[in-house]
Amino acid sequence: MSSYDVAVIGSGPGGYVAAIRCAQLGMKTALIEKYPTLGGTCLNVGCIPSKALLDSSHHYEDAVKHFEEHGIEIPGAIKVNLEKMIARKQGVVDMTTKGIQFLMDKNKIDVFEGLGSFKDATHINIKKSKGKSETIEAKNTIVATGSKPATLPFIKLDKERVITSTEALKLKEIPKHLIVIGGGVIGLELGQVYKRLGAEVTVVEYLDRIIPTMDAALSKELMKSMKKQKAKFALSHKVKSVVRKGKQVIVKADNKKGEEVVFTGDYCLVAVGRNAYTDGLNLEAAGVQMEERGRVAVNDHLQTNVSNIYAIGDVVKGAMLAHKAGEEGTMAAEILAGQKPHIDYNLIPGVVYTWPEVAAVGKTEEELKEAGVEYKVGQFPMRALGRARASMDIDGFVKILADKNTDEVLGVHMIGARCADLIAEAVTAMEFRASAEDISRMSHAHPTYSEAIKEAALAATADRALHI
Repeated sequence: MSSYDVAVIGSGPGGYVAAIRCAQLGMKTALIEKYPTLGGTCLNVGCIPSKALLDSSHHYEDAVKHFEEHGIEIPGAIKVNLEKMIARKQGVVDMTTKGIQFLMDKNKIDVFEGLGSFKDATHINIKKSKGKSETIEAKNTIVATGSKPATLPFIKLDKERVITSTEALKLKEIPKHLIVIGGGVIGLELGQVYKRLGAEVTVVEYLDRIIPTMDAALSKELMKSMKKQKAKFALSHKVKSVVRKGKQVIVKADNKKGEEVVFTGDYCLVAVGRNAYTDGLNLEAAGVQMEERGRVAVNDHLQTNVSNIYAIGDVVKGAMLAHKAGEEGTMAAEILAGQKPHIDYNLIPGVVYTWPEVAAVGKTEEELKEAGVEYKVGQFPMRALGRARASMDIDGFVKILADKNTDEVLGVHMIGARCADLIAEAVTAMEFRASAEDISRMSHAHPTYSEAIKEAALAATADRALHI
């Protein structure tokens, strides 16, 4: 029987990062993955493929709507080749997952393909799809099995017309009318992909705003922008039935007045979040305790009630984000090595990769009000930037929330071009407990989108933004 210092179950951004860090710290490491390719949901059917399609569809939309204004003339009709677009997406996925395999080889990590399940706290059985199953011994184990798409109890997912994000990434045709249930990140990103490609898109959301976990100003601005792109929204609608009839899908919902509203489309994307995935792990054999919503219970050190078993990423509490899982993977590895790492969960940024992009870190205005914190607001519109006008990406703003008394930055919320990248500046500043004045006195290159951060900081410092 092979014996390891650490076994990691699951090869997503949490699991493979944990395995690499364990190996770097001198531990003999095994990585167990039930699928043939490494990378988990994120690399195979999540973050990476969705961004590939978002990018391709953005290029198409630019060609159709904006090239002429830029003085670019293309003879003949511009057409979508969805098959080729999906194939390019898969090529990006394949290249990325092979890169993870390279990293495993480079770090001398033993990779086992098969379903890992606990025999007891130190032995893991690996059930292979082909060949004999085997058991390995592990002094320590890190559970990193991630999450799977959630659904509603009355919805039957046929994965043909009533689909999850997984199927939406490999459709063989552009929907005529895509009904999206859920106004969160996944629904909006994939909804925008198919809207750009020519589908009618209707987003049905139970709450009174989209991206409800983010600052309300971002929700309002993103919906305004997506409405300009002709997406439709039905907020405060409680879906009560989804029925497929041939090539039609009929969705019934009650609006806030209690009136029934019927939506008819040819595809329905169910994007109501994700649930922790622990199926087949046999955690009870190891004595690991669970908590609500099927998550693994852990302490502040990501340790379960069984001292040699840790859990990270989507399978534990907190935001279901790939970069959060990666930070936790590093933390678990370093704790096993006797180090004392730390994660400030308040400073894990959140991003929506629509266009305009949405990004945020720290406290929202609603959270500060609820906590009774005195704060000030500095906001600056993207349209006031020369760089934004030059590229015709003028939607959005940067909003900085700072403590009214100390000027420390408490939250940064932005929507606009390249905000997914710009948010890193805010995270850096907040990690060092910067004040709004600190940011306002930093030189920002001109012309760039990042100038909006400086201007918002100026507005928060003494209401003295220079360019508005």
